[in-house]
Amino acid sequence: MSREQQQDAAAEVFAQAVEIMARLRAPGGCPWDREQTLDSIRQYTLEETYEVLDAIERRDWRDLREELGDLLLQVLFYAEIATESDQFTIADVVRTLNEKLIRRHPHVFGELAGKDIDTGGVLRNWEEFKRQERAQKQSGGESLLDAVPRNLPAAMEAQKIGEKSAKVKFDWPEIEGLFAKLEEELAELRTELASPTHDQERIASEAGDLLFTAAQIARRAGANAEIALRDTNARFRRRFSHMEEAARRQGSSLAEMTPDQLEELWREAKAEES
Repeated sequence: MSREQQQDAAAEVFAQAVEIMARLRAPGGCPWDREQTLDSIRQYTLEETYEVLDAIERRDWRDLREELGDLLLQVLFYAEIATESDQFTIADVVRTLNEKLIRRHPHVFGELAGKDIDTGGVLRNWEEFKRQERAQKQSGGESLLDAVPRNLPAAMEAQKIGEKSAKVKFDWPEIEGLFAKLEEELAELRTELASPTHDQERIASEAGDLLFTAAQIARRAGANAEIALRDTNARFRRRFSHMEEAARRQGSSLAEMTPDQLEELWREAKAEES
């Protein structure tokens, strides 16, 4: 199938998807779909986003195709609800995206087309266009951090907050300063844990400070804190499963083992993976 045929097919099935969504929300459509609001489907959007990431990490292309469809459903859902209240339509959503992509890629569509530009230049231009767009939207008194969505996963939000504050040089000059800050936060958490009052609110606050600092270390080290943590979670799952299987081979279970035995199985799992 040629590129033109692929585009024609995409336009046709996309239009069909828009029609299906409208039918589901219309009188006589699906009772559950008709009851949903912008707020009620937010949780599903977050779930579908994570399922897309999971399919990518597993390199499961069949599953990824399905999960991307589920994620697209969320976009169609939001747009249909907005259409019903005369806010905007799915066409407005796609048109706004098209205009943004063209505006932010002058080296492809605009006055810089054909000029030699590297990835660094592309990223600098992209950030400048974003800055200009935010400036047009904002009035006096709004925060630089308003551009960071509050409903991001916490590790991702922490890293993006650090990126924004670093733009006005509110950052540690060297990464070593962050390691010192990490030790400071760890000491404060230990102090709260040792306190006779054992204030859970203060303990949670200190734990949050520790995690926020760890996210900034990841940022300064060039790692994505959210992806790094997801990868670590996946490693733990694999190693823990290895431990469970090893225990079963011994005719036992992890719950029946001593701490020393569990540590030995963990070391075996790490060695097996490496």
